[in-house]
Amino acid sequence: MKMTRVVPMLPVRSMPASVAFYRKLGFEVEQRNDEWRWARLAHGDCHLMLDESINAAPMAPRNSVLYLYPDNITEYREEIRANGLPLPELEETFYGMIEFRIDDPDGNRLWIGQRK
Repeated sequence: MKMTRVVPMLPVRSMPASVAFYRKLGFEVEQRNDEWRWARLAHGDCHLMLDESINAAPMAPRNSVLYLYPDNITEYREEIRANGLPLPELEETFYGMIEFRIDDPDGNRLWIGQRK
């Protein structure tokens, strides 16, 4: 038996606000259930679930970090900047990546990078 994929599910304070944020990153809604306060999003082969109902501590800071790997970091950064998100400059890291980092509306950290 082998694992075929993993899909993170993030607890969020507002599923609609989080969906709007991730759509600016280029994710599309695959499924959404407003009654459950849950949504599944995709960007190519990358999937993510957002869920209000598992948010046991709505005001608690988040500790999750998602690392996103676009195939062209410069183009992707410009695309999401054009969608209205303020973004930091690209940085070259000591571990061989070109990346930038942002937080989603719930404080989940997104590292977005590409190998140099």
